[in-house]
Amino acid sequence: MGRKDRLNPFRRKPPSDELPPDAGARAWTSSARIGRILDQGFGFLVVGAGISVLALAALLGWELYQGAKEAIRRYGAGFLVSSHWDPVAGRFGALPFLYGTFVSSALALLLAFPLSVATALSLTEFAPVRLRRPVLALVDLMAAVPSVVWGLWAMFEMVPWLRQTAFPFLQKFFGWLPFFQGTIYGVSLLAGALVIAMMITPIVTSLAIEILQSVPLTLREAAWALGATRWEVMRVAVLPYVRSSLVGAGVLGLGRALGETMAVTMVIGNRPEILLSLFAPGYTLASVLVNEFAEVTSEEHLSALFEIGLTLVAVTFVVNFLARLLIRSVPFFFAPRPLRTQSMETNG
Repeated sequence: MGRKDRLNPFRRKPPSDELPPDAGARAWTSSARIGRILDQGFGFLVVGAGISVLALAALLGWELYQGAKEAIRRYGAGFLVSSHWDPVAGRFGALPFLYGTFVSSALALLLAFPLSVATALSLTEFAPVRLRRPVLALVDLMAAVPSVVWGLWAMFEMVPWLRQTAFPFLQKFFGWLPFFQGTIYGVSLLAGALVIAMMITPIVTSLAIEILQSVPLTLREAAWALGATRWEVMRVAVLPYVRSSLVGAGVLGLGRALGETMAVTMVIGNRPEILLSLFAPGYTLASVLVNEFAEVTSEEHLSALFEIGLTLVAVTFVVNFLARLLIRSVPFFFAPRPLRTQSMETNG
């Protein structure tokens, strides 16, 4: 090849047979090596993200334990079973707060879960398409309302109505039950449970809608092909398919209920007592932290509040663990039953 050809930038490239025989193998090996490095880097990133979550949880528990160490050393397990809370006298017991937290959260879930599932079923199975979008947007908007706004509305609108209308009605017709006896104050455990139910209903509804929309259309079509009615399609094909997921949505709502603070603090009454009447004021673990953390009277009082926070975290973990066991082992109440088709009725 002449000197001019070597200096010409527009000269023709050599044919492929003039390339080194191992060029393709080297290119493939280099590409594979880069792919392995990227895969390993992504794996390390994912593992690091998972470990960071565990590390944050462990750090949270460790900090709470360090703050509560003095109260744990002094009171031990008696802190959870004692019903006396008097910072002035130096007596601390978390049982009234545990009682108020469990009662208000359980009542809220009992009220919100059936309403949420029914709303999700109506929107996914019955409502026309033109109505679904505005209702879904309204549900999402309600889920985004801050808790303090719910608390203000409940304090100035809901509580007066409960005190003047709803609670006297319940006491008149159900006063023979111990849950509806006693003096009516308005602010009470039942008021706290109602506001929590209103707050978790949009969340559970949104999750239930997403869960129901994930059901394959073939399941519905198979039930319709067998002559099932719309209710039978839901009972036999839809609900059994998503029952565990719906329970999981309820557990997420319960987690929100256990940790709810501001709205409950405004309407529950904040009295550390254990009474059967739902009309009586109560207290929750989160509410006592909000009310007393800024007004700590002693180091012992501060340590007791740290133990309250540690107890709340432990309750949340235990409830989620038990809920997972419930999802795996206990059948849901919408257990499928045999579907009677027209051919069965004719042969029967």
